Amino acid sequence: MRALVAERYGIDALELKEIETPALPDDRILVRVRAASLNKLDWYSLNGTPLAARVMTGIRRPKSRLTGHDFAGIVETVGKDIHDFQPGDEVFGANTGAFAEVVRTMEGRVAPKPANLSFEEASAVPIAALTALQGLRDHGQVQPGQHVLVHGASGGVGTFAVQIAKVLGAEVTAVCSTRHVEQARALGADHVVDYVKEEISGSGRRFDVIMHVGGHLSWWRCRRILAPEGRLIMAGATGSSFLGPLGYLARTWLASLPSSRTASFFIAKFNRPDLDVIRELLESGQVKPVVEKRYELGNVADALRYLGEGHARGKIVVTV
Repeated sequence: MRALVAERYGIDALELKEIETPALPDDRILVRVRAASLNKLDWYSLNGTPLAARVMTGIRRPKSRLTGHDFAGIVETVGKDIHDFQPGDEVFGANTGAFAEVVRTMEGRVAPKPANLSFEEASAVPIAALTALQGLRDHGQVQPGQHVLVHGASGGVGTFAVQIAKVLGAEVTAVCSTRHVEQARALGADHVVDYVKEEISGSGRRFDVIMHVGGHLSWWRCRRILAPEGRLIMAGATGSSFLGPLGYLARTWLASLPSSRTASFFIAKFNRPDLDVIRELLESGQVKPVVEKRYELGNVADALRYLGEGHARGKIVVTV
């Protein structure tokens, strides 16, 4: 099968090669990939940043040469211990090695593909939508009628966060740049703040939950716009080459400790029940993926460079 592999760190290290199709243990599934999508996780992994993370990913070179995570495709083969899926099923999910013609995954990391979505649209969903769902529902504990701010509302996680906050019954304010204002409104945001023209921390507004996606909004600015018992939920941030977002996240959490307001950081936990929740929201039309650009498998390096610029609108998809 063809797959994008990286024997060393750096986007330029990506090579499209013929490799062996993965073996099939009894508790695994082989999926013929029809489309995949990019996440910041892929950009960080391929560049070996932050440097501190190489303790886990490999000091000099990646421990795994396989790349990519989100995918959608058709089940090709299942192990004898798999009961929920069979060959021919259309599925979506996430597992390392998605930038390939075939990916091996576990039963708990895939779900039936929403019938109303194409393979490209479905591949844009898993990690970003799960991050938005778990951030708002579990960590933010958003309740109907609360005021939610989504800071970084134009990217993969942000576009899902605006929609899911509305599903949870919140009044939603989206923060984005000028070129994304109309998109945020179209996704259901009640209010949109163009950060190029307006400083949100000086607006006098108060929010029960701030979903912070990327960027580096300081705790002191967040504190000014959080309600007295408000929550700041951080799902990534910009940072240094050594610590990446970890320095910002740690500083913000420590600064929040004396306050009645809280700050927390999380990494989404992939699980089938939450993926099924997302699938139901997609099939009902309450949530939809936003796909900005499409690339061929051999052009993923170009796609990653574009993602690294930090101006992507929604998700970037790879056709296989």
